[in-house]
Formats: sequence, C-alpha cells, structure tokens
Amino acid sequence: MKFVDEASIRVTAGDGGNGCVSFRREKYIPRGGPDGGDGGHGGSVWLQADDGLNTLADFRHSRRFAAERGQGGQGRQMAGRSGEDVTIPVPIGTLVRDRDTGEVIGDLTRDGERLCVARGGRGGLGNVHFKSSTNRAPRQSTPGSPGERREIALELQLLADVGLLGLPNAGKSTFLRAVSAARPRVADYPFTTLHPGLGVVRIGPGSSFTVADIPGLIEGAAEGAGLGTRFLRHLARTRLLLHLVDAAGLYEDRDLAAEVRTVVAELAAHSEDLAGRERWLVLNKADLFPEDERDAVAESLRHSLQWTGPLHVISAETGWGTEALCQAVMAHLEAQDDAG
Repeated sequence: MKFVDEASIRVTAGDGGNGCVSFRREKYIPRGGPDGGDGGHGGSVWLQADDGLNTLADFRHSRRFAAERGQGGQGRQMAGRSGEDVTIPVPIGTLVRDRDTGEVIGDLTRDGERLCVARGGRGGLGNVHFKSSTNRAPRQSTPGSPGERREIALELQLLADVGLLGLPNAGKSTFLRAVSAARPRVADYPFTTLHPGLGVVRIGPGSSFTVADIPGLIEGAAEGAGLGTRFLRHLARTRLLLHLVDAAGLYEDRDLAAEVRTVVAELAAHSEDLAGRERWLVLNKADLFPEDERDAVAESLRHSLQWTGPLHVISAETGWGTEALCQAVMAHLEAQDDAG
C-alpha cells in the first residue's frame, strides 16, 4: 500500500431530533394533558487510534463521514431514538487539525484512544416540558440543534524514539535493515527512500527502541528541492537524532563537514525545535577504510566541525560498530527515562 501521511476529510455529526407536540387522549379522560416526547440526540463522529494501521491511504477515496440524526419525539412522552455514532479508525500518531482555523483538535498517540471531532446535536424538547399552572395545554416544543460540521486535516507523525537523518545515500536505510527487522528499499542511487520507515531495535528481553528513517535531505530542501522537508514531521516526536554521514565522500574529495552543516541548516529552516534536538554523529561506511585508520578519520571530522558530542563510526553494510551504537542509544534512552 502506498504510504500517505496527510489527508483531509469532512465530518458531519447528526442533527438532534425535534421535540413533539402531543396531547393525551383517552376514553373517559376528558382533560388529557400534554405528552409530547423529546427528540433523540444526533450521533457524533469520533476518531480512534488503531495500531493495525500505518497509513492514511484509505482517506484518498473516503473523504466524507456523517453520523445519523436523532429521531423526533412521539406522543405518550416517548423520546426519539438517538442517532448512531460514527467511529473512524486512524493510525497511531495522527495529529488532527481544524482546516479552517489551523487549531490542533487532538493528538492520538495510544492504541484505542478516541477523539470526538464533531459533536451531535441535542434533541429538542417536547411540549410536556412547557406545562404550567397557567398553560395547561402548551403547543410549544423546540427543534433539535444541528450537529457540528467541520473540515479536518489529518497528519501522521511516526512515533519513534530515534530518528535517522542525513544526505541521500548516507546509508540510513541500510542501517535500519542492519539493526531491525524492517526491510526498506536499498539501492545505489539518491532518494531510494521515498517514504518514512519504522523499525524496532531489540537489545535484550524487555529492552528495545524504535527508529524512524526519512528520505534524505539536500540543500534547498526547505524551499522544496528534492523531496523537500515534508517528512521531517516524522522526527518531531523523537528523543534522539542519529545524523549519518557518508564516509565515502572522503574518496570523492567531498567536504564532509560542509555536508553535515547542510543538513543542520535544513533542519533549522524547518524547525528550530528540531534543530535543537539532541543529535549524535554517525560516520557510516567505515568498511571503506582499514580498521587502524577509522579513528583518525573520525577525529578529523570532529576537528573540522569542532564537534563535542558523541561520534560513532560504523559500517551498516557489514554490521561493524552497529551493536555498540545501539547499546549506547539504549543506555541513553534509559537514562532519560530514569531522569524524567
């Protein structure tokens, strides 16, 4: 199924049923009073997070959802039946906005979590409610109120502990394949990754973390170059960013420090919050160098960037260094949990 991470839908709640004007008429009871029942409430429209879904693709074809209206009241003080609610399943991690105002309505982050996006109208009152000592035969009732109608925008943001970023061909997808059961597409050309991927890294019994991979960034992405930054939203919930750097660039006389700065600049152009997120450098494709030269290559990059944070050297292709990196990530996340 094609990955879709945005959708717009129209939701319409049911109108409330009208109240009834009716009078009790029975044999031998000449002065029967009002007995009009209330209208039923209109059904509401709900979104519900479902861990069996991972895309908003279904909303490409189904864009309108309407709940049932309430029935009108009847005589003998019989209330009308309330309308049935409509529940729409969405993936976990769906952010919901009002399209007209841009207001965030809710954020569905747990399986089974529900959010009302259109409230049903209330049923009207029957004439039995308007009886008084001075008005024994009221012919008053109230209509049901209309249900809410709104256009909403759905935006899927993957729930992951760790986010991968880097230029195209930095080896992010290869790394994800190496450390998890995920099988993203891997090939020797840019933009192999066309949509975000998610993998679970298992360190031991009861010890694991999730990793999100997004398409590579290039200079000018914030202005729409390449695949742009539309997928950067999937890193918004991550707790740690792993910035993969392609060590093969040293053989091609590329400036790795400049490439790192390019990605950081695009992050900042998209979101200052994301640019300020904790980030580790990961020098990938270490298999291109003899083992005794790898530390020197890493130190050269550290010096060029004046980098003081963690810097790991790995080969996602062979798996060299990936286990140590994952162990360090797990320890870091557990330390965050203990501190928080």
